[in-house]
Amino acid sequence: MKALVLSGGAGTRLRPITHTSAKQLVPVGNKPIIEFGLEAIRDAGITDVGIIVGETHEEIREHVGDGSRFGIDVTYVHQPQPLGLAHAVLTAADYLGDDDFVMYLGDNLIAGGITDFVRQFEGRQPAAQILLAKVRDPERFGIAELDGQQRVTRLVEKPREPTSDLALVGVYLFSSRILDASRSIKPSDRGELEITDAIQWLIDEGEEVHSQVIDGWWKDTGKLYDLLEANRIVLDALDPRISGTIDADSEVQGRVVVEEGAVLVNSFVRGPAIVGRGTRLVNTFIGPYTSIAHGCAIEDSEIEHSVVLEETRICDIRRMEDSLIGKQVEVGLTTRKPRAYRLMLGDHSRVGLV
Repeated sequence: MKALVLSGGAGTRLRPITHTSAKQLVPVGNKPIIEFGLEAIRDAGITDVGIIVGETHEEIREHVGDGSRFGIDVTYVHQPQPLGLAHAVLTAADYLGDDDFVMYLGDNLIAGGITDFVRQFEGRQPAAQILLAKVRDPERFGIAELDGQQRVTRLVEKPREPTSDLALVGVYLFSSRILDASRSIKPSDRGELEITDAIQWLIDEGEEVHSQVIDGWWKDTGKLYDLLEANRIVLDALDPRISGTIDADSEVQGRVVVEEGAVLVNSFVRGPAIVGRGTRLVNTFIGPYTSIAHGCAIEDSEIEHSVVLEETRICDIRRMEDSLIGKQVEVGLTTRKPRAYRLMLGDHSRVGLV
């Protein structure tokens, strides 16, 4: 079995962060999201991995490389335009050949990995196996309708009036029949080849399509609050570790990781939280569910329930929460007269001032 990891999307829902960074490389718990998927694939015994890349291909290639540090062998497949998941499958047709494969959306996280799902697929040998999760906003997802025996009868992509609250999770298992299906469908109203339409084609052709509702959590990290929730879930599983330096006037409490080279000066970190390598905290409070990446400098500030990316400087901020701060950002107060907010913001930025 092979794997196909989709990492070609533009990440419009996380702009402006994704104007300059691939959404799959945004970290939760100081770990890029794509790594969780690659490790889950490896742990399921799959080592032959194709990665669909697009505009951010250079950044993805630089980070993942040949895959050897994850215990996998990576082949990159370029998708010129993000024209749907079924289009991505067709783009990778030469790579996939006649093999079964798992398709994993690179910005998704699933509790417990995918090993059990892969084993079930191998035992049953259906044309497709989909994972489902109950959601509160099914209009955002592809949804599945099931009969009394839990067999999939109908799939609809982002319905305006949902008839089910079972959303397709971003992991699919397919036989090579999905290639025939993807070639047989037409673009949707969005101009994309939808994987839901391809799976529906399999159902209409009498092929076996199995489903399984997942018991644990699942997160599509494409939106800010979903990403913060994923960060919360990952931090809840931290193994506490203090590898940096904490002075006598500092304190850590709860599930906290202070990585090598990090320094705490008169600061308090209440977990779950992680402070990245080489980061310096001075007169600062870091509250629960906060990830501070490497090389940051934070002084005289309070931050909680947030993700701060690498080499960012934050100074004299009374309170920051529910925030995602990008790389090499500077946030602080000014003492210059006249005192005023001075902002340089990219497209799609959101700022709340008090």
